[in-house]
Amino acid sequence: MIKGKIIKGIGGFYYVDTENGVFECRARGNFRKQGITPLVGDNVEITVNDGEHENTIDKILDRKNYLTRPPLANLDRLFIIASLVDPKINTFIVDKLIAVAEYKKIEPVIVITKTDLDSSYEKYEKIYSDAGFKVVVCDNTKGSGAKEIKELLNGCVSAFTGNTGVGKSTLLNNIFPDLELATGETSKKLGRGKHTTRHSELFKVSGGYIADTPGFSSLDIERYEKIMKDDLPYCFREFEPYIDNCKFNTNCAHINDKGCAVVEAVESGKISRSRHDSYVQMYNEVKDIKEWQKK
Repeated sequence: MIKGKIIKGIGGFYYVDTENGVFECRARGNFRKQGITPLVGDNVEITVNDGEHENTIDKILDRKNYLTRPPLANLDRLFIIASLVDPKINTFIVDKLIAVAEYKKIEPVIVITKTDLDSSYEKYEKIYSDAGFKVVVCDNTKGSGAKEIKELLNGCVSAFTGNTGVGKSTLLNNIFPDLELATGETSKKLGRGKHTTRHSELFKVSGGYIADTPGFSSLDIERYEKIMKDDLPYCFREFEPYIDNCKFNTNCAHINDKGCAVVEAVESGKISRSRHDSYVQMYNEVKDIKEWQKK
């Protein structure tokens, strides 16, 4: 048995990165019988056979998390990229991505770009750093912030997400100049031209892996990764010191409830009103959804 990580899966073949190289494998039939699909990012045990027989994935080790869309397992960090202008930062989308990352036990990192075009980044930096998140401020024209992000990639499986135009390609060029990404286009070295197969893939860089995915949008998250109302408060980490102090903590929605410690923290400035507004909007989206309706 050799241990490794699935870095690509396409056409029923899985490519597993091991200390002895990358091996093309098929998944054993018992996975299909159990309704289990190997995912990119899975840590697995494989058997490497001679040239006459296919290599096989024999065991999928326990996952610490997984996403439905894009299909990806064992993510350590999610870099959420937001630009100050063109497009202007949308804190609700940022907060929704953060909440899903928190729910899935993925560490969110907030990356603010285009600071050369707008000097208002300090307001957003304060919102997210006060909430307890790592925030990296980037000026892609000078390359500032790239070194800090590169250090955060070391030893981790990471993914980058952000709306079109936020400067993701420029940022990745500053971190890895040899990628030579066409700004505003998709990387052909990080993987995907217009006509290539759309699949998730991991690339080994900077002592870790970057996930290149066919889509990591707020629309996918909204559809596939809904967080139920009872779990939602725990996806806003700055709420946690106050949740158990609500007067009626067993059924407090933390919106405008009398005696709510979370609301009192918002009123006193201990919790950002912007973050609480996002929470209220997310809560209202799911408050009437039953557990069975998530399927």
